[in-house]
Amino acid sequence: MRVLVVEDDRAIGGDVERGLASAGFLVDRIEDGEGAWFAGDTEDYAACVLDLGLPGLDGLTVLRKWRGAGRGFPVLILSARGDWTEKVEGIEAGADDYLAKPFQLAELIARVRALVRRAGGHANSRLEVGRLVIDTSRMRLLVEGSEVRTSPLEFRLVNYLAHQAGRAVSVGEIGEHLYGVDDSADANAIEALVMRLRRKIGADAIETRRGFGYLLTGGAG
Repeated sequence: MRVLVVEDDRAIGGDVERGLASAGFLVDRIEDGEGAWFAGDTEDYAACVLDLGLPGLDGLTVLRKWRGAGRGFPVLILSARGDWTEKVEGIEAGADDYLAKPFQLAELIARVRALVRRAGGHANSRLEVGRLVIDTSRMRLLVEGSEVRTSPLEFRLVNYLAHQAGRAVSVGEIGEHLYGVDDSADANAIEALVMRLRRKIGADAIETRRGFGYLLTGGAG
């Protein structure tokens, strides 16, 4: 899952980036409003953590521009000001959640996970696909009730496919969410990753849809 963190305070931004990365997210971090607007308008993100007090464009302006351009990824607003009028303004601008500073990193991670789940149509942290259970809060993968050990990259792949609600995902999209734009892997590397994961969860758990990409089915029940 690729997420955008927009925070001009380098200490806070670094903490959020490291926390989300440890929770299995691929993180892009930006410190100004103009850069944030461009990134959110041109890249594909599962969610965004957005500070309001940014140099250049402020956070609310960035959010309004995204929503006006039809960018619908979930946004969690961060702000040092926690009064209710600002919360209302943020929600009306298109925010999906709001967290006042100072905050607990564990709560922020839980909220981002919840936003991503809801955007994919999932109600809780255990995603069930066929014989598979993906426990997003504990970063565990189970096949027919037994835990399967995966590398961080393998877990990110099965987690991302599980969030797509039965949609075949292209190689390019997988590459962006697993590696990022600047360090994207080619189709052969992604195919090799899929093959390694299939050996652990079953060859029929991930279908190849020619011309479309990969679809997580979970295999036969």
